[in-house]
Amino acid sequence: MNKADLVSAVQKSLGKDASRADADRSVQAVIDAIKLGLKKDQSVQLVGFGTFKVATRKARTGINPSTRAPMKIKASKTVRFTAGKDLKAKVK
Repeated sequence: MNKADLVSAVQKSLGKDASRADADRSVQAVIDAIKLGLKKDQSVQLVGFGTFKVATRKARTGINPSTRAPMKIKASKTVRFTAGKDLKAKVK
């Protein structure tokens, strides 16, 4: 499922009165709210769905695959998602 499919599903869920543009704005608003929470280094918990968290990766030494030379990889931040109990139950 991609974003267009998600927008279509939200539009169906909202009913006949909702336009595709309304559904698209709704989906985009949720995505923007998650991004904003993560940008502030906060976790975003959607009960029943899961939790998005900012995790830090330490600096480390890696290997360049083309030259096999060692290289330094800088510390960075990434997003982690942990599925909630209800989501895990639906997937089983």
